[in-house]
Amino acid sequence: MASRRTLRLKTREQRELEHYRDHDARPYVRERCSALLQIAAGETPHAVARHGVLKPRDPDTLYGWLAIYEDEGVAGRVAHQQEIA
Repeated sequence: MASRRTLRLKTREQRELEHYRDHDARPYVRERCSALLQIAAGETPHAVARHGVLKPRDPDTLYGWLAIYEDEGVAGRVAHQQEIA
């Protein structure tokens, strides 16, 4: 059985994601930060992909967002506009 993907955030990282979720002018940045915060709160990427974003997405999309965040932090979330839809 595959292990469940989770995201552990330090307080500073959570506040940074919350700031971008609540204040960034770019809808794609707000959506992705919101999704990451939901995963950090214990939701599965699959559940967030299906019910936690404005438009349902392929779960692989959320796993991609998670991987980029884990590799590059919020700067990666902001920089990668064009990726898996």
